[in-house]
Amino acid sequence: MSAIKVKTLTRQIIALADELGFKAVPEYRTKDGTRIDVAILDGEKKLLAVELEASFKWFPQRVLYDVVKAERAGFDSLFVVTSFRGRVRWVDEYASERGITLKIIGEKEAVEEVKNFLRSSCI
Repeated sequence: MSAIKVKTLTRQIIALADELGFKAVPEYRTKDGTRIDVAILDGEKKLLAVELEASFKWFPQRVLYDVVKAERAGFDSLFVVTSFRGRVRWVDEYASERGITLKIIGEKEAVEEVKNFLRSSCI
């Protein structure tokens, strides 16, 4: 397992969103003062929150916090990009209960997953 390239992925996601006609905001500040790594917007509509988790320490708690931040900021979809391959069922269940679609994805598939999500948002 190697650490993800946060800055590179951030730039790639921003460029992709721009290319597809969406606005990507790095380090998006929420009303309650928290930060989402990349927020993708369609005008004022909040489409996708993307969190880049390079650390494995306290991973379930980090993902839980990511879900809470996404929900409180008004996002229905959250992608967590990490090289950690484990799933935490109780966090998945919590996200589902809160109406958040949570996807934990690897660095290699991150750009393609975001592209597919944004293309499906255009329909």
